[in-house]
Amino acid sequence: MDYQPVVVKAHARPSAAKHSAESRYWRQFKYPVFVKEYAPVTSVHFSPSKPHRYAVTAATRVQIYAPRTQKVTKTIARFKDVARSGTIRADGKLVVAGDDTGLVQVFDINSRAILRTLDSHKQPVYVTKFSSLTPTQILSCSDDTTSKLWDVPSQASISTFTSHTDYVRTGQVSTSNPNVILTGSYDGTVRMFDARSGECEMVMSQGSGEKTAVEQVLMFPSGTVAISSSGPIIRVWDIVAGGRCTRALSNHQKTITALAFNASANRLLTGGLDQMVKVYDVSSYKVVHTMRYPAPILCLAVSPDESHIAAGMTDGTLSVRRRQQKASETSSDPFSQVNMHSGAFQSFLGVGQGTVKSKVKSKPIGDANELRVESKRSKRLREYDRLLKSFKYSAALDSVLRQKVPPTTTFALIQELIHRDGLRIALAGRDDVLLEPVLRLLVKHVTDPRFGEMVCDVASIVIEMYSSILGQSPLIDALFLRLRRKVLAELKFQRELVKTKGALDMVFSLTAR
Repeated sequence: MDYQPVVVKAHARPSAAKHSAESRYWRQFKYPVFVKEYAPVTSVHFSPSKPHRYAVTAATRVQIYAPRTQKVTKTIARFKDVARSGTIRADGKLVVAGDDTGLVQVFDINSRAILRTLDSHKQPVYVTKFSSLTPTQILSCSDDTTSKLWDVPSQASISTFTSHTDYVRTGQVSTSNPNVILTGSYDGTVRMFDARSGECEMVMSQGSGEKTAVEQVLMFPSGTVAISSSGPIIRVWDIVAGGRCTRALSNHQKTITALAFNASANRLLTGGLDQMVKVYDVSSYKVVHTMRYPAPILCLAVSPDESHIAAGMTDGTLSVRRRQQKASETSSDPFSQVNMHSGAFQSFLGVGQGTVKSKVKSKPIGDANELRVESKRSKRLREYDRLLKSFKYSAALDSVLRQKVPPTTTFALIQELIHRDGLRIALAGRDDVLLEPVLRLLVKHVTDPRFGEMVCDVASIVIEMYSSILGQSPLIDALFLRLRRKVLAELKFQRELVKTKGALDMVFSLTAR
């Protein structure tokens, strides 16, 4: 009969915190590229059209980066003061930005020429955004407490909203209705305006006595729900219900300065001065992933194809995390103009495709009725199995007491020695050098629920065999004392658990009546 190797049982690890599918997805955003600017990065915006270039605003310039190379392709520096909120239009051809003098300027992204200058604000303009449904309109929000909707061709103001009483540092044109504008102010309110009447139609306030500055607002694509950040708190507003606050979340330790959706708007990303970016599932508003950055975050953006996450920080660092897209995500339409000109269309139809001869020689196949005798290769035994096969029990135990041997293997061999009545033989005749690894194993795993019972059995044998030599080796004495203290601490812990269980049973029995 052949020797049967030791069977190592698979134990469930006590605290194996595996990452969820959600966390694994966001962990794919790696390969971070850090670009150092000489001033804080106050705005990052991805172009909605391919190749999804992004505009980075820092100091007195707006730089356009290529997403593949992370290199600057264009630099717009025609500002008299600090530039703000560089935003690319949906077609990727124009850029709008404000500055601290109150000017709003529209640039051609290729020639960098100034196409329009909108001069009406008296204080710094912190927000400039194109309307996604009406690309010829621009929203601007300023520290002069006003917000304006501009008509680009005529350079005229369509509407001016004056309901706020403090700085207006955030705003957005609804993606479902070009006449609906949402703004947030340092007066602690979020207001919704109608561009047709120029009036404030809805006020969303934080509550009586509260006046925390609203740093960011964000509206869902449906236009029925809005999100705002004030200090470390995120609030969710139901616009259909008249601006009622349905949720208030506080998972950041410091002020939240950036809000962004992913491409499908089913995940919300928030960045704050606590150097953290948190990802929320908007169905439950639970945090599903957290990313840490080296400095406080001022702005955040996700590319429309969800291949890049860009974040600007207070120390002038721009961080761009990339994700390798799958082939199914990057596959394009075979009938597109680009593919038809590049030859992909012929490949799609199968035109001009030949056969490639394999360089690997095919193996000859014998007669179907031929009888084949297969030779079975013997499996190579591990070191402890070879020693067990030779009945060298003490050496087999020593081989699994070494470092980097998993405890599951060590205790599987001990179990095999117990079955063979060889555990006492393996433990006998040891000096302090050979007894030390045995005691260290017992001390380490005496409280492990996977091996606790077996540790107690081995410990009782060791104590019985070596109690007579106590006092001869300080190291062995110290290990025995550590084992005793650990057992006493575990017994005390178990007694506390029993008391807690009894108290909980009483509470549950009373509530069940």
